[in-house]
Amino acid sequence: MTDLEPDTARKRIKGVRAVARVARHEVPQRAELTFKHNQGLGRHGLLRLTPAYSLRLVEEILTQEPPRVGLLDPFCGTGTTPLVGASRGFRSFATDVNPFLVWFAGTKTRRVSSAQLSRLRAPLARFLEALPADGPLAEVPRLHQIERWWTAPALRALQRIRGEIDSRAKRAGWLRDALELALCRSLIRVSNAAFNHPSMSFREPGHTELSERDVFDVFEAELGSVVTALSDTPLVSAEILHSDARTLRGIEPGSFDRVVTSPPYANRMSYVRELRPYMYWLGHLSEAREAGELDWQAIGGTWGVATSRLSHWQPGDAFRPRSLQRALSAMRRSDAKNAELLARYVERYFEDAWHHLVRCVKLIHRPGSVDYIVGNSTFYGVIVPTERIYAEMLHELKGRKVGVEMLRKRNSKKELYEYRVCARF
Repeated sequence: MTDLEPDTARKRIKGVRAVARVARHEVPQRAELTFKHNQGLGRHGLLRLTPAYSLRLVEEILTQEPPRVGLLDPFCGTGTTPLVGASRGFRSFATDVNPFLVWFAGTKTRRVSSAQLSRLRAPLARFLEALPADGPLAEVPRLHQIERWWTAPALRALQRIRGEIDSRAKRAGWLRDALELALCRSLIRVSNAAFNHPSMSFREPGHTELSERDVFDVFEAELGSVVTALSDTPLVSAEILHSDARTLRGIEPGSFDRVVTSPPYANRMSYVRELRPYMYWLGHLSEAREAGELDWQAIGGTWGVATSRLSHWQPGDAFRPRSLQRALSAMRRSDAKNAELLARYVERYFEDAWHHLVRCVKLIHRPGSVDYIVGNSTFYGVIVPTERIYAEMLHELKGRKVGVEMLRKRNSKKELYEYRVCARF
């Protein structure tokens, strides 16, 4: 089973759990460990993504134990981990199944010289001068109920910006990347969407309507912020790969000895949902079904078809920790209408997580170590102890010194916390 006798392994996991339970009432929310800490901090603040963790947390972990061979983040998201690693000169890799995040993290972690940035000034100035004139208009993205997102003048201005990018920056490179980053930042600035709640909301009709000129001014300001942020260049570039965390294709065995990551949480929150405006405007999505397909590929995804397919999904041959089995049994005993569906969701999530861990541990350079930042979840009053489940899986894979540390309280629900689960190999 593990390098420990089964009884010993269970006692250690229970011991960790007991320490965490005693300390729960004292744990604060600690916003400095979330995406909020990254805002305004150079490249780390280029785009916000609610599930992202802070560079401060990654820096603390890497200060305690820096990589000797290489650093890997198999769920890179906005690229916080590889950017911290690259800024310290570490050889850094990251993977993600979402093509937009691969592009964004790749741009965010790529080194650029002052000479390269200087060469952007003239074409960027010409780009801004051309916007108010008549020019190419991009097609309106097929984002569902797009009229809720942007007013007619704002939408036309965004079409104009997108069309001018496609006309003037056809080739991949820093010019196109800078313009598209500024477009992404502007999309949210001029939208009616409010990201102050996990479910997202829209402003009520009647607020001040932006003119096309107003949107162009926002874009110009955001473009200046992007160029300033890019000048905060890392010591080396990171390598960001479009790859599934369950297979980690493209990552050579032994190329890393440290894993620092935060996988999606088993809480039915679709990460694609928050990214949709960026993905539609940059061409990574063209219709709603594609978002559901991407969520089905992702671990923990629940958007559209990803939910409907759960009713036909059957579990495979994967290790199921006792704490997971207990949680699944309790969920299925619930009288709730969707109890079985959500139990399948949780079961599939941890089956995928297991396949990822098996592959990751197989590739890691020995001696090596892993740190997973995870959050628990609750369904119908049943707590899914994600931190304990990950700890048991790491024990099963012969991890040594498996530990669980409670980091922070996540939100108003008293049961929800964030943890650091670590192990050595």
